Amino acid sequence: MKKQIYWEDISVGQDIPSLTKVATTLMLVKWAGAYGDYNPLHYDNDFAVNFMKTGGIIVHGTLKRQWLIQMLTDWVGDEGWLKRIQTSFKAMDYPRHMKTLVGPDDGDTWQCKGKVTGKSETGGQHTVECDIWLENSKGETTTAGTATLMLPARK
Repeated sequence: MKKQIYWEDISVGQDIPSLTKVATTLMLVKWAGAYGDYNPLHYDNDFAVNFMKTGGIIVHGTLKRQWLIQMLTDWVGDEGWLKRIQTSFKAMDYPRHMKTLVGPDDGDTWQCKGKVTGKSETGGQHTVECDIWLENSKGETTTAGTATLMLPARK
């Protein structure tokens, strides 16, 4: 069971616990099947390089958004809710290629990060506003956004 956080325990400027992620080409195939996004940009290197001119297969934007959602929902606990999320994709991210059937080559690792930017209580709803972003291993923000969370209040 996740530790529950409460609205009263949150302060503006507080960092959200980060979440580390690695994307592999195998993960992208699984995500394509789960999400239904079969754009060859995410699995066909020749298509990505020669037609789309991206430099290689890229990580799905929807997968990067889902990583940020996971960071937020892990943080708010079972009684918290993600009310709204907005993301913008700033740069392409490239997955690790598979070295073996079970392990990837070396490559990028991403950090999902966030910071509390506001909190309010209206009509019995306790909300927290956050800036969220995804950083590559160079510290560059490749996905950025905002989120509104609802948290329980202490009784």
